[in-house]
Amino acid sequence: MLLYPVAVYFGIQYFQPWKIALVLMLLLAVRLMTTSFDSRGNKIVLLLCIAYAALAIWNNNLITLRFYPILISLGLLSIFAISLRYPPTVIEKLARLQHPQLPEQGIIYTRKVTQVWCVFFIFNASVASYTAFFSSFECWSLYNGFISYLLMGLLMAGEYLVRIRTQAHVR
Repeated sequence: MLLYPVAVYFGIQYFQPWKIALVLMLLLAVRLMTTSFDSRGNKIVLLLCIAYAALAIWNNNLITLRFYPILISLGLLSIFAISLRYPPTVIEKLARLQHPQLPEQGIIYTRKVTQVWCVFFIFNASVASYTAFFSSFECWSLYNGFISYLLMGLLMAGEYLVRIRTQAHVR
C-alpha cells in the first residue's frame, strides 16, 4: 500500500488503469479481511478506499488513480480529528502501549501531537491534490511516492526529539 504511487507509475507503462485499480482493490479487500479493527473509523476508511478502487476500475482513467493519496490523507485526517473530539486521541492510544499510566502532562502532549498530525494531513492532502490536478505524472509520483513519506518520517523524528526533551516520563 505504501508503494502505491510507485506501482502506478511503473504499472501504467504495462497495464490499463482498471487493472492497477483491481490489484489495489484486491489488496484492500485482503487487508479488510485480515485486520482486526479497534475503531470503526479505520474500517470505514478502508471500505471507502475499496469503493474508490471500484470507481477507478469502472472509470478506467489514469487521473482517477491519482486520487488515492488524497483519499488516504483525508481518511487519516478524519480518524485523527475525530479522536480529538472523542478522546482518547490516536496518539494517546499509541503512547499508552508503552506507558499505560500516562500522566496528565502526557495526555496534553499527545493531544497536541494529534493536532500537529491533523495539520500535516491537511497539508499532505492539499499537495497531493495539487499534484493530481496540475502536475505531471512524474511529479505526482515523486511527491506521493517519496517526498510525502520523507515528510512523515521527518515529522515522526522531530516529534520524537521534542518528546525526549519535554516529557520526563519518556526518559
